[in-house]
Amino acid sequence: MKLYRNLPIKNTFRNAVLTLGTFDGVHVGHRKIIERMKEIARNVGGETVLLSFYPHPRHVLHTHQSTLKIISTIDEKIQLLQETGLDNLVVIPFNPAFAATEPEYFVRDFLSEKFNLNTLVIGYDHRFGKDRKGDFVLLSQLKDKYGFRLEQIDAQEADEITVSSTFIRKALIEGDLKTANDLLGRPYLLKGKVVEGLKIGRTIGFPTANIEVADANKLIPANGVYAVSVVIKGKKYFGMSNIGSNPTILEKGFSIEVNIFNFVDSIYGEEIEVNFIKRFRNEEKFTNLEELKAQLANDKIEAEKILAKVR
Repeated sequence: MKLYRNLPIKNTFRNAVLTLGTFDGVHVGHRKIIERMKEIARNVGGETVLLSFYPHPRHVLHTHQSTLKIISTIDEKIQLLQETGLDNLVVIPFNPAFAATEPEYFVRDFLSEKFNLNTLVIGYDHRFGKDRKGDFVLLSQLKDKYGFRLEQIDAQEADEITVSSTFIRKALIEGDLKTANDLLGRPYLLKGKVVEGLKIGRTIGFPTANIEVADANKLIPANGVYAVSVVIKGKKYFGMSNIGSNPTILEKGFSIEVNIFNFVDSIYGEEIEVNFIKRFRNEEKFTNLEELKAQLANDKIEAEKILAKVR
């Protein structure tokens, strides 16, 4: 996949089969759009192009009121899109001036003029341009004028739930990891740097890597204990993670910790990837460290049972 961080040279692409949007999470609905784009590109001798935006438009247009948390940071999104077999990803810096572009001008001066557009593929609810006035109806009126084909992908359903980034965020916040993962089509992932903690875990036989997430807008799943897989320097491990306020050790405060099974190396300062496979209990407060240690031993047994099914 070729990555462009700014606008490409005019007509860089061959018979571009293009879609656009934030694609937050790169969920199963997004992947269906990409698969359809790949099919069309094969038929027209073209290449697929996904036009995305950074930062998220709501963080730009609603600076003082948006509490939106993102499912995928820009680096995570690039990684996930790379895995889909997409030919080209163009990340456009999103700002108020860009948001103020009238929809027809956007189609004429941007999509048609700069991308050698053959086919535009959009999701069922896509809107664009100033005041979000651009939609499928407008595009249907413009496609012949500017010489491109248009296709709309219907809403995706998973167990009668419409797949959307909004619903996935809600599921993660409420601790419904199964629904979130089903709609994502993969375990929810989080990347962060390993930082030093209080090192209490190692004194009770469960050393943990404390994760610092660089992007403050990244959505952190609900507090609780999770079975996870962990990627460190390209190698996969398994373990369990606790997200929460650590009520047993009040001085610790909120943290994201991972106990990596059968791992002894020092990885302070390393970026690791944590994939959340199953949430299996709420965070609890224990009377003392011995009670906590006993519970962690039970947690490890439970996590290993879960992970045995996905190894």
